Amino acid sequence: MYKVRITALRRSEYPDLSAQFENPIEHTCSVQTGQSWISTGGRRPEGLCPSAWDSMKQFARALARGEGNFFDGWMKNPRSAMISCNDGFRPVSFYLEAIEE
Repeated sequence: MYKVRITALRRSEYPDLSAQFENPIEHTCSVQTGQSWISTGGRRPEGLCPSAWDSMKQFARALARGEGNFFDGWMKNPRSAMISCNDGFRPVSFYLEAIEE
């Protein structure tokens, strides 16, 4: 099994959508651009948002098993994927790549 590095590459925010549709909340996403985690055995790394993990876990687990080339050549590196979390107000783009350690 491979390890999978998960790196937060970009954060976006849509305050207009938040103002229109979201109830006020105290804690929002704390992921920082450049932050990374290592998934071992296809498991969620400690400290990675559970909701973000739900968005990417099928890709991370496939990469950990040595699979890749999703959607017939979608990524330049066939052993990687670019996945966004499911927060429609503050999405984060994550780059997943299989690594050997």
